[in-house]
Amino acid sequence: MTMRNSLLTVLGSVMLLGAALPAHSENVLRIGLGADPDMLDPHLARTYYGRFVFASLCDRLVDVDEHLKVVPGLAKSWAWSADGKTLTMDLREGVTFHDGEKFDAAAAKYNLDRALTLKGSLRKSEISSVESVEVTGPMQIALHLKTPDAALLMQLTDRAGAMMAPEAAKKPDFAAHPVCSGPYKFDSRVSQDRIVLTRFDNYWNKGAYHFDKIIYLPIPDASVRLANLRAGDLDLTEGIAASDVKTVEADSKLALAKVTGLGYQGITFNINNGKVPANDPFKDARVREAFSQAIDREALNQVVFEGLYTPANQAFSTVSPYHVNLPVPPRDVDKAKALLKAAGVTAPLTVNLLVPNNPTSQQVGQVLQAMVAEAGFTLNLQMTEFATLLDRQQSGDYQLSFSGWSGRPDPDGSIYGFIHSNGTLNDGRYSNAQVDEWLTQARQSTDQAARQPLYDKVVKQLQTDMPIAYLYFEPRIFGLNKRVQGFKPYPDGIVRLADLTLAK
Repeated sequence: MTMRNSLLTVLGSVMLLGAALPAHSENVLRIGLGADPDMLDPHLARTYYGRFVFASLCDRLVDVDEHLKVVPGLAKSWAWSADGKTLTMDLREGVTFHDGEKFDAAAAKYNLDRALTLKGSLRKSEISSVESVEVTGPMQIALHLKTPDAALLMQLTDRAGAMMAPEAAKKPDFAAHPVCSGPYKFDSRVSQDRIVLTRFDNYWNKGAYHFDKIIYLPIPDASVRLANLRAGDLDLTEGIAASDVKTVEADSKLALAKVTGLGYQGITFNINNGKVPANDPFKDARVREAFSQAIDREALNQVVFEGLYTPANQAFSTVSPYHVNLPVPPRDVDKAKALLKAAGVTAPLTVNLLVPNNPTSQQVGQVLQAMVAEAGFTLNLQMTEFATLLDRQQSGDYQLSFSGWSGRPDPDGSIYGFIHSNGTLNDGRYSNAQVDEWLTQARQSTDQAARQPLYDKVVKQLQTDMPIAYLYFEPRIFGLNKRVQGFKPYPDGIVRLADLTLAK
């Protein structure tokens, strides 16, 4: 413990020096992130941390408020056809991209077409119901759907609805020099160190934004982020560790803001992605279920998160109206051993788990290590940088991966892409035709009474298929300097900068 504390002190000193910036003459906001975002292309990106940057960099067609209601963005109004198969959007006039290009219906169509056709686009399955996008006027588009899609509008509040400058987006290096139409424009990036955005003076709603510069600082260690916040080198940080909540509350210069989140954390099993050996034991659902049965989720919550998190067995957070009332099963080591035996597995079974290289994730991994060992699993932890973990997960270069999702207001956004056979985030390549049918049917109705039974069936089926072992739901806990005024925590965990100021 003494060695670890000493190491954190050294790391903290390094990070504090790295975060010190000679910008006090400017109105600057410094935001701490739990990891470095991946590529800054909304159609190719997948990290939670990247969404912080996109929220300031790229306007979306629509957005959500703090109550998760859809509100206008670059689409000032919209209407559905009677059959639910055409969404017409009237677009905001007077909007300019950061490179001077004008935003209009043709630009909106370009972006949606790009999301559907760009090689590697992770937005394809999110808006796969869209058959075509039609320009119906200089500032109006119509999205023609293959089938009704209750989740589409909510998908457009996030990266699928982000608007990029078409000419810039055609360039192969767009992710290194992103150009959008948000209140802040891209200035520079130093990998693993910082992302800098500067005020866009021609923004259509610039009066709501009060900073000259926004600096995002990726700091994987929550303790080091807190040290930076207490020293004044960060103004705001996401991801305050449960063990640090009392420290923040006791500091007269700091404030704590928290909200129940939509996201989950879990373990994704590689069933059939990449070069998975034909005899890999995790191809057998019984082995996946055995691994899950060996985990005591409530004990994990108490040991690592001081009881502040919520044990999970599904993708839908307890704040979602679609949360399935299905008790999280208690740990059952005997059942886990029986399942392994039935699958013909001889214990101990050696397992490799990708884990993000931060202390909290490592602690979770170590607790899991001890738990599953009692059921016959020898768990090797492969610590890696978070963006690298996601790259390996996407390419299939893993056996098990400890990762999650920040959650979406509509249930489709938290499950379809990960579970449907054609889901672009289905990194384990799980496939069940019946589950696909239920998920597709749930997309096609706006009636919660019709959708809920379908999601109930999916969640219950996944208890035995177990493509993902859901572990816990995460609260969103922010720490901020009390000089930061006007901050509102949103359940989706993303920091919105509108009307945010920094008192002198």
